[in-house]
Amino acid sequence: MKHDKLEKNIGLMAILIIVAISFGGLVEIVPLIFQAQVTQPAENIKPYTALQLAGRDIYVREGCYNCHSQMIRPFYAETERYGPYSVAGEFVYDHPFQWGSKRTGPDLARVGGRYTDEWHRIHLIKPQDVVPESNMPGFPWLLDSEIDPQLITTKLRAMRTIGVPYSDEQINAAASEVSGKSEMDALIAYLQLMGTNKTR
Repeated sequence: MKHDKLEKNIGLMAILIIVAISFGGLVEIVPLIFQAQVTQPAENIKPYTALQLAGRDIYVREGCYNCHSQMIRPFYAETERYGPYSVAGEFVYDHPFQWGSKRTGPDLARVGGRYTDEWHRIHLIKPQDVVPESNMPGFPWLLDSEIDPQLITTKLRAMRTIGVPYSDEQINAAASEVSGKSEMDALIAYLQLMGTNKTR
């Protein structure tokens, strides 16, 4: 009887749904905030260089995350295909992270070092030249656009404001690091880093 009254009272039902979702969210999220493996970088993870950060921003701008996830789930089929499953400490310097759930194309979490820079360049200009069955669009205009050195300096400062540990030296050197580099160079630098833990 009481259940019938609850189902017929839309206002009360909405309030109870909000309370249930809020409680569930707190139970799931709050403990993660206090776990070091979530808030501390994994071994060898360093902030992006200026060129890699510029490439990551291009990746986001061009919507690459709409078709490519960057999170390998802890399942046998995933780890066999892509490599070790992803851990939170790999993404502490990603704002926002690029996990995603859509996989029109393959997961890119471990793509770094699998292909040469030239392969990536050809693939980004016209994907079908290296993967004939690909339905990925080309991004040839990235070759003609240069990175703005002043903008990347500002980006590094902004990232430091939200907790990424960039030094004054890194910020001051950012403009010269990207000077004369194309957006294609930056995107390839970002792709070549993914999952390598060598310079990050």
